[in-house]
Order: sequence, then C-alpha cells, then structure tokens
Amino acid sequence: MARELRAQLSMSQTGWRLYVVVRGSVDPWPEHSFGPGGSVPTFTERAQALKALGFVQAPLAEWEWTEFSTDPADPASPVWLLASTWVDSQEEAAA
Repeated sequence: MARELRAQLSMSQTGWRLYVVVRGSVDPWPEHSFGPGGSVPTFTERAQALKALGFVQAPLAEWEWTEFSTDPADPASPVWLLASTWVDSQEEAAA
C-alpha cells in the first residue's frame, strides 16, 4: 500500500528549501536547498529536486500555496509562503 507523503516548499534564512514530510520516521526528512536567492523555484526546478530526493509528484496533484502572517496581530507584517503537494516515491510510481 502506498504511503501518503507531502512535499513542502518554504523560505528559510538561507533561501528556498524543499522537504518531504515522512510521518512516523525518526530519520531526518529528505531535504533539498535551492541556495540563496529570493526567486521561487520553478515547477521544473521543484520536479528536479524531488527526483534527486527519490520522489515524483503524485498524478493529478497540484502545488497548493498558503500565506501566513509573521505577526497575526499586525496585518502589515511580512508574510511567509508555504507550498505543498502530494508525492510518491519513485519506486511506487514505477510500479
């Protein structure tokens, strides 16, 4: 049975990073850093990073973007973006 895995893309102090949430694992989650820079990684860059980590975007899955305020009490505060999508391991996708 295939596991439901979620990949997330977020901005950190060192730039954009992509990681796959592996619930129930004590191992570090697979992660890719896009390095410094403010540009959001393209769809192709995200797909290549997922492939390097051993995953592919699940069929029919789309990237979903969520915006969070850094200070919910202040509507003028900067926002933090988080994108996520469902992924499959490359082995499961090939089966």
